[in-house]
Amino acid sequence: MRTGIHPDYRTVVFHDTSADTYFIVGSTMRTERTIEWEGRELPYVAIEVSSASHPYYTGKQKEFSKEGSTARFQQRFGRFLTPKSA
Repeated sequence: MRTGIHPDYRTVVFHDTSADTYFIVGSTMRTERTIEWEGRELPYVAIEVSSASHPYYTGKQKEFSKEGSTARFQQRFGRFLTPKSA
């Protein structure tokens, strides 16, 4: 490996502000902010969305039918396409 071209990999504290959750992860993210965590001073990055608050990971996301668009169309508008029985 060439020296001087790779970013500094270090332990960083990420704070999900919407869920008020902290993650300690190895990262190359640059930041000037720091936080005292378990007796160590670590870089600190505030984020708005993470796996703790994203609707896909929390199960709060609206799920669509897994049948496909044709089946959804038939379910919604099929009654208009079938002939009426007398």
